Amino acid sequence: MLAVSSLAVPLLAESAGGLQWAAPANWKVQPERPMRAATYTVPAAAGDKEDGECAVFYFGAGQGGDVDANISRWLNQFEPNKAQAGQPNQRTVNGLKVTTIDHSGTYKAAGGPMMQVSAKKPGFRLLGAIVEGPQGNVFFKFTGPAKTVAAQAGAFEKLLHSLRK
Repeated sequence: MLAVSSLAVPLLAESAGGLQWAAPANWKVQPERPMRAATYTVPAAAGDKEDGECAVFYFGAGQGGDVDANISRWLNQFEPNKAQAGQPNQRTVNGLKVTTIDHSGTYKAAGGPMMQVSAKKPGFRLLGAIVEGPQGNVFFKFTGPAKTVAAQAGAFEKLLHSLRK
């Protein structure tokens, strides 16, 4: 009888838009939330007072706006700072077109039913990825204190490399 360790092979437990991915083991799955395919709490780096969050959105085929509109929306969630403006990068991961963005600055956190700005958070960072999946775009938005995001950037990259149709 062959024993298979679940630690050796990552499970593709999450899916949306015809894609599957494996979330990092130390990211905690949050309860379901409106408009999100998944939400993860990303543990704070030593010295940070706040955890990060990785939200995954899928709105359906042809929904949610195009890549450029979403990159612009994400950048506008930060106070203007041309010196730190992130530039989108395109690449292919496992046959999927992926556009990424890396941006830092003062994050204008939104909350409440109308998603109005509820707090300004200096020293935050965003790693975003828009994956052109077989059933439409899937959006991965990882935000948090810059130190926490830097500490988990490799884990976010592994999540992207786990993407499969």
